[in-house]
Formats: sequence, C-alpha cells, structure tokens
Amino acid sequence: MKSETINPEQFYSTNNTIDNNENSLKNSIFRVNDKSSKKVIKKTTSPLGLMVLISTFVLLLTGAYLVYKLQPDFDQFQIDRINSAWGLPFLIIAAALFFFQTGSFLYNLYLYFRYKPIESVSNELLPTCTVIVPAYNEGKLVWDTLLSLAESDFPEQKLQLLAIDDGSKDDTWYWMQQAKLKLGDRLAIYQQPENKGKRHALHRGFELGTGEIFVTVDSDSIVKKDTLRNLVSPFIVDKKCGAVAGNVHVLNNKIALLPKMLNVSFVMSFEFMRSAESMLGSVLCTPGAAAAYRSDAVFACLPEWIDQTFMGQPSDIGEDRAMTNMILKQGFHVLFQRNAYVLTNVPEEYTGLYKMFIRWGRSNVRENIMMAQYVFKDFRNESKFGARLLFVNQSLKIIMAYPFLIFMLIFIAVHPILFFSSTLLSILIVSSFSVLFYGKRYSLKEAFWAYSYSIFYTFSLFWITPYAIATANKRGWLTRGLSEIK
Repeated sequence: MKSETINPEQFYSTNNTIDNNENSLKNSIFRVNDKSSKKVIKKTTSPLGLMVLISTFVLLLTGAYLVYKLQPDFDQFQIDRINSAWGLPFLIIAAALFFFQTGSFLYNLYLYFRYKPIESVSNELLPTCTVIVPAYNEGKLVWDTLLSLAESDFPEQKLQLLAIDDGSKDDTWYWMQQAKLKLGDRLAIYQQPENKGKRHALHRGFELGTGEIFVTVDSDSIVKKDTLRNLVSPFIVDKKCGAVAGNVHVLNNKIALLPKMLNVSFVMSFEFMRSAESMLGSVLCTPGAAAAYRSDAVFACLPEWIDQTFMGQPSDIGEDRAMTNMILKQGFHVLFQRNAYVLTNVPEEYTGLYKMFIRWGRSNVRENIMMAQYVFKDFRNESKFGARLLFVNQSLKIIMAYPFLIFMLIFIAVHPILFFSSTLLSILIVSSFSVLFYGKRYSLKEAFWAYSYSIFYTFSLFWITPYAIATANKRGWLTRGLSEIK
C-alpha cells in the first residue's frame, strides 16, 4: 500500500494510512508561532523550487545528449586508458567494485522486500521506558518536543520523561520550565552547570533513568503519537534486541530547498538502507533524532562510551554511532522500526549542511576503525555475515575516497566535457531508483528532488569524505550556535 507524504502540517492530523500495520496520524499538538520555532511550517516559494527542478532536468538531459553525441570520444578515452600503464589494473579494480556494489544493492533490495516493521505490543507487555531529551540552544522547539512525547500513546505509569539542558545560552531552560509547569510530575528537568556536550547530557539521563528501555530524542524533533510504543516493542518480541532506530523525516522541509532534498535522501537512508540492515540485525547507526536502547546493554558499555577517545582526544561527536557500535559488539541485534516516525530539523544553508556532514564523516571513520576490531571475531552467536558485509561496504567507501578524488580531478583536467556529461548521465540513471522509491512510498512530485540533491552533493559536497578522513582526529560539534540545526 502506498504511504502518505509525511509533513509537519498533517503529522498528527491525517486519517490516511501509512502502512498496513501503521496507525493513522492524528491529534495534532504541533504548533509553531514564534521566532524561536524557526517557522517550520512556512512554505518555500514555489517559483524558486520550480526553477531548480527545471534546471536539474535541463542539466541531466544535456548530459545524456552529450554522452550520445560524444560516444566516439568516450570510446577513444577508454582505448587510451586501457593502453596506459595504469589502465588495465584500474579497469579490473573498477569492474570488481562495480560488481560488488551492484550485488550489494540487489541483496539490499531483496532484504527490503522481506522487511516488515514489528507491530506494537499491548500496554500490558510494554516495558518501562525512560525518554531522555538533551537540549542545547533549541528555544521553544524543546517545548514542542516534550509535549509531543507527553501526548504519546504510551501508558503514563510506564513512562519517565527527562529533559536536560546542556548549558544553553538562549531561552531553552525557560521553555523546559514551561513544559514542566504544564506536565507536572510527568516531566523532570535538569540543567548542566556548563555546556559539556550532548554525550555528557545523555550520560546524566542514563544515570537518572529507571526504565527497562532508554529512548533518546533530539530536542528539535517531534514524534508521532504511536512512535514510542512502536520503537520499544521490538525489545519484547526479540529478546536479543539491544537497540532500535526510529524512522527520521525532515521537519522543516517546507522552508528551504535543502531540507526538501534531504527529506528524499533521508527516506532512502532509513526506509531502504536501514530496512535491509535491520533484516541482518545490524543497523549501523541509531539516529539521535529517535532511538531506543536496552538499559542493560547501555550500562554494560556506559563507562567505555562516556570516556571514549580517538587518537588521545575525548570523543565529543558520534555518540549515537558509538553507542550502536558498542551494543553490536556485545552480540545484540540492532533493528529499525519503519513505523516509529520522528520529524527533525536539518540545515537550511550550505554552511550548516557541510559541517553536519563533516561531523558524520569523522564519526563514520572513527567507528569503522572500532568496528574492525571485533566484526571478524566471534562477537555474536548467530550469523555474522550481515554485519561483516555492511562493514566491508562502509570501509570500501572510505578506502576508495582518495583514489576516486584523484581520478576525478585528472578526468576533469584532461576531459572536462566527458567528465561532466558522463557524471550527469550516471546521476540520471542511479538517482532514478531513489525517485521511484520515494514516489512509490510517498509523493512522485516530491521524489524528483532526488535528482537535484544528487547533482548538488556530487558537485558541492564531494570533498566531505576525503576531508573527514584527513581530519578524523579533530574535535568539535561544528554546528553549535547555528540557528538552523542542532
């Protein structure tokens, strides 16, 4: 059954179905009516968006036409490359990588079609749950987050709600206090004496929590009414489940073009890739926007997690990926719940976006190194093939980052027209799957942003992974203080 488009205006109010086993979205509490709310429901100007989409298709079709017209030049380029000293080895490596990536994609596609979210268990079976909301300079958004959690369809007597202000410099603490006044004993709020970072705020929540399951939710995220119960139900169904990833969509996708593009990208990342990873019991990262952890698994690695270092420096980024990695290492399954929806804010400008990607890239490098230390050992009783395959796939992307960058720069210098035309044709072919996937699940009209995002990423963010590798030892959240993002 086709899913409806998830957006802020109808996140709690629509009566359409999302999946056979997913409840309707209703009982809206989402309200945005002052400056600190970041105007999340203001729509982007359609002329600009239309112009970008038209330009996207003009570029892609131009690239395809040039590849057709310049076919003799491409043939000659291939002959020259094969006859060069490095040509044959390069061709063999490129072919091997192509077949590996194609095989991985087809395997992921097979796993995706087999995937089904676990249905919510009854109130009686639901475990006790501690929800931790760390916040830094989020203003009124933390109010919206806390109220959405309080209105969850989860038994009150089994829900502990904690909010921790990590030394904010704005009115975040005020809005936490307002939420406390409204919710009373249902909410406990705490204030760090100084900004120590998200990891330390979460650590305080873990130490204060009493639930069998810990749920972490970012302070600029809004959860659906049944998100919590759907997020924690796998722990009852699967006793080996150690962590669960929620399904993240973009909250501010009506404001600017980048959030529109990122929303399509997020759907591919979560609903396709994490569905496949979940079938292997090895989701590599539970997102900060909404994730759940078995408390026993958390406490087993908590000292290592809070004191984690990289190249002698304390780790102040990648706390979600690190926690996931340490729980996988214990032999637990890490799953994904497609029916556990959460809307979160993403960067609206290029500066915020590339800084966020750098932070993610550095975390990816660090945690792949950590994962290499256990993934080929006997860390789990059942099959370890899935985790190892995902690790190899991630590692290849890191290992090939510099060779790919060097080849790209040489290609541009020697044959710029051939490079740009072939790249645009590749984007048209590869991104068509994302368009079809999003169009089938949600909206074909919005799906075309996948093409724009691929062009944008290819030509303006290609440097992220090489830079993240070279600076993996650097500390810092990078995006602290930017109003657009957490």
